Amino acid sequence: MKKQTYIWLVSLIPLLSSCSSETEKESKPINSIQLEHSILSLTKEATKLHVPWDLQYDRINDAILFSEIGGSIRRLDRKTKKVTLVDSLTDVYHQRTLGLLGMALYQPEKQQAYLYLSYTSKKDSLIFSNLYRYEYSPEGKLAHPKLLLQIPGNTGHNGSRVIVSTDQKVYWATGDAASDTFAQDSTSLNGKILRLNLDGSIPKDNPIANSYVYAWGFRNMQGLTHDEKGLIYTSEHGDAIEDEINLIQPLKNYGWPQIEGMIDTEKEKAIAKKSPRQEPIKSWTPVVAPSGMAYYGSGVIPEWQHSLLLATLKNQSLRILKLSADGQQIVDEKVLFKDQLGRLRSVLTLPNGDIYFCSSNRDWNPQKGFPKPDDDVIYRLRIADKATAPIIRPLAAASAKQVKSGQALYEAYCASCHKTDGKGLTNTFPPLANSSLVQGNPKDLLKVILQGLKDKKIGTIKYESAMPSFSFLKDEEIIEISNYIRSHFGNSASKINQQHLTSLR
Repeated sequence: MKKQTYIWLVSLIPLLSSCSSETEKESKPINSIQLEHSILSLTKEATKLHVPWDLQYDRINDAILFSEIGGSIRRLDRKTKKVTLVDSLTDVYHQRTLGLLGMALYQPEKQQAYLYLSYTSKKDSLIFSNLYRYEYSPEGKLAHPKLLLQIPGNTGHNGSRVIVSTDQKVYWATGDAASDTFAQDSTSLNGKILRLNLDGSIPKDNPIANSYVYAWGFRNMQGLTHDEKGLIYTSEHGDAIEDEINLIQPLKNYGWPQIEGMIDTEKEKAIAKKSPRQEPIKSWTPVVAPSGMAYYGSGVIPEWQHSLLLATLKNQSLRILKLSADGQQIVDEKVLFKDQLGRLRSVLTLPNGDIYFCSSNRDWNPQKGFPKPDDDVIYRLRIADKATAPIIRPLAAASAKQVKSGQALYEAYCASCHKTDGKGLTNTFPPLANSSLVQGNPKDLLKVILQGLKDKKIGTIKYESAMPSFSFLKDEEIIEISNYIRSHFGNSASKINQQHLTSLR
């Protein structure tokens, strides 16, 4: 009898092991988020990644599929937390913001699944943005790559988010490739929302016959999502002002580069009067550097139902943008994790109400205090019964009117590039610390602030990134920033006054 019992127990061990492997391995919460009624738990689901850029949900394998900018596609098993390599793309050209970027995983019931990929490549001296389609097997393997579109790329402004919307069409958000003409040229495929059939052909019901172009007038879109009704939203980087959230409609012109953000200057009003332009439903000045975005339609977190969740890079936060009932407006904005987790790159919502998002702290532009030893990280937000970690709460978005002092203005407009210590970024953003330009003739500094700087050497170095014009700032704001720069970072120069500025306006 004892022998039979022993044999029965031994035979049961594999079954028990199998059952336990199906149980989700729970991560330790690092924060509890207190909402009006609900409590959320924030956990780290994967660490020590290399700039994850886009997150997709593989419903067949219950896994998070993600791209890394250098060319790797990996999968995070939601139960075991194990990260495995799916594939490495050898023709990806990675430099600063270029590389393997947007993805869209399309998994219809009982049909062939596809993974759409957007990435940059280089041939000789030419850079391209590419949209590929791969077959995606039930086991999560890639096969039979097909190039759907290839368009001009550049060292920046390549856009690249991809979605498959409720109409079973592929939408590709392309950047203007740093061109002054592409976005307003309806025959160019840059600076556009492009609409394709699943096989890459042009849909017969596109607004322009025999054209992929669905909407135009964009600078550099970094977020693209849709709600359950098929309304499409984008997030877009402005230049020095007016980061945007746009509600995309067919055949609409969203203005760039002639109009930036809201139509609120006399020049912009005159342009829009001659040729109608579409305003964003939300804009930010100072800019927040909006990146990935997802629609949250679940009732699991009732306070966030029918909201856009936006990851930001400069402001280093997750923003909850509450939509109006018809989805046409943003009626409220809350901010989470500001300066806590670093640069946030992508966000994903799951059918069960979970939210995944990732940091981007090992990218080309690390902020103060980052990267941390376990960066980059994929995080999860999940509804919880009670708080089990330090409590934080979403904050109301700050008003631009609150920015007044030279230090506050510098942090709002300058620090993300020139850094909080004024040391800049090697070969990309020039240092302000101990700078002869900063400490020299006041008018030389003011000209750069007012007019921007592009393709010119500072000393012996030609920096990669252009500086935009800050002429939109008020006189007193320019003077405050200038004097802050001239009296900090090891600089010691005389004060700039209104007389210096008036002659240059």
